[in-house]
Parts: sequence; C-alpha cells; structure tokens
Amino acid sequence: MPQNPAENEEKTAASASKPETWKKAWMASPGPVTYSDHAILFLKGVCMGTADIVPGVSGGTIAFITGIYHALLTAISSFNWRTFLQVLRLHGKEALSELHLRFLVTLAAGITLAVVSTAHLMHYLLTEHPVQTWSLFFGLIAASIIVVSHSIKNRISSFPTLILGTLLAYGITSMIPLHTPEEPWFIFFCGVVAICAMILPGLSGSFILLVLGKYAFITAALRNPFMLENTQILLIFLAGCVTGILGFSRILRYGLMRWHDFTIAFLTGLMIGAMRKVWPWKVALESQIIRGKEYVIREENVWPLMDGDLVIA
Repeated sequence: MPQNPAENEEKTAASASKPETWKKAWMASPGPVTYSDHAILFLKGVCMGTADIVPGVSGGTIAFITGIYHALLTAISSFNWRTFLQVLRLHGKEALSELHLRFLVTLAAGITLAVVSTAHLMHYLLTEHPVQTWSLFFGLIAASIIVVSHSIKNRISSFPTLILGTLLAYGITSMIPLHTPEEPWFIFFCGVVAICAMILPGLSGSFILLVLGKYAFITAALRNPFMLENTQILLIFLAGCVTGILGFSRILRYGLMRWHDFTIAFLTGLMIGAMRKVWPWKVALESQIIRGKEYVIREENVWPLMDGDLVIA
C-alpha cells in the first residue's frame, strides 16, 4: 500500500527534531548559551538567594528587578503534562530538550551558593548595621518601582490594579501571626501559599509561614527530617509547594501575556505595599523565640533621627 507523502514528511521532521544524544538534548534545552550568559544568570541567582535569606525581602522581587521574571515563569511552566507524559513513555531526551533546565540549573546554582555563603554575612549586617542594610534594600526596591512602572503603557486604566496590589501587600505584611491547625490539609495549603508568595515580588515566603503560624513548625521538621513524622510533614509541605509553583506560575505567565499592563501594575503595587516591611527605621513591639532565636513578629515604623545613621543611609 503506497504511503502518503505528507505523512512521510511529518515523520521525517519529527525524527529530525528528536535529539540523538543526551548531550544534544541538554544543549537544546532553553537557557544561557555563552559563558557570559551563564555568568550573568548565575549572578542574578546569587542576588535572588541573598534576598531570600533576608526576612521581608522576596527573591521574586530581585527576579523582577533584574529582568528575568518572565523567563523564570516560563521555565517553571515548562514542567507540564506534555513533558510528564514523555517521561512516562521513556522519551527522556525529548522531555529534556523541552524543559528549561539549563536556565533553572544555572539560576538555582547561584541561589544555593548565596544561601550557603552569605547567610552569616547578611545576619551580621542586619544585626550590627540594620539601618544601612535595610536602606540599601529600600532604595533598590524604590528605584526598581520607578523603572518597572515605565513599562506600563495604559497607566490610567491600570491604576486600580496597582492600588489593589499595594493594599494587598500592605495588609499581608501588617498581619499578626495566627494560631493554626497542624492537619495535613493545612500543611499542604501552607506550602501552596508560601511558594506563591516567594515568586511574587514584594512578598516573602518565610514571612507568610510566620503569619500562618507554621514557620517554627516547618523549620523544626527540617532540623530532623528523617524522623517518620517529620518526613511526612515535609513531604506534604513539598507537595503543596510543587502544586503551588506549577499552577501559579502559569497564571502569572498568562497574565503577563494576556493583560501585560494590568499584571505589571499589580506586581508593582505589591512591591510598593511591601516597602513598609523594609523601612529602615522601626521599633519592635512584639517578638517570639523560635528555635532559640528571637524573631520580631510585630513592629512599628518610625521617622529617622537626624544623626550619622541617616546620613550613611
């Protein structure tokens, strides 16, 4: 029986698009190409990791400022049903070529290095020089708000969404930690909400866990993760994180593609509202001891004094 020429062309094109080796599949994966591209993306990951270890500062904010926010959402969204089915069918090379692993691995390497290497430095700066350190973050976010807002074309129509984002972030960062249940469904919910906050500019995932009353609960489980009970807790929390980041990244990416100005205005509003959390001059009103360390859970912003700290800040 003669074969259809069109079918032969489709089969030939499909076979040509399939990577022959794992190396070719890896190189076909979207991501940085040159050494300089790798270095720049790695440094951006370092900046994100440094921000993630600062309470009240989000790595998503740094991704937004450095211009990789949309690429990050696209990379996360590459983990979809299509690639999942390819793995199940043992088409690993095809799945690898479609996943944005080169981008994510380079970025994750920078984040990991920052978390491991700068944690003590940031702790020292926040403890010994809090005003100057918070002033740096405050100024960085303020400048980025001005720059990012210039990409909004229809500013008048987008203004309500900017106000909505501002009020939402301001309200969340003003919340007092709650007493919440320790049921599996709520642990899963905490994972979803915390990871969504982490990829949103202006909101900190660790702060959200503190508000939900589960920061100490999760960090205590991390101290001894191989206990059966702690393993179950962390697996449920991780499942929530995976569900949240895979679903929410698609929503944000769709919003940026379909309603660019409204989405950018909303994200800009989140950064504006969260600036109260990084205001350099504040007075602690209430603190809590978590794993032997004191964490401020309620504070009040105050106006600076006319002294040397103000000049340096």
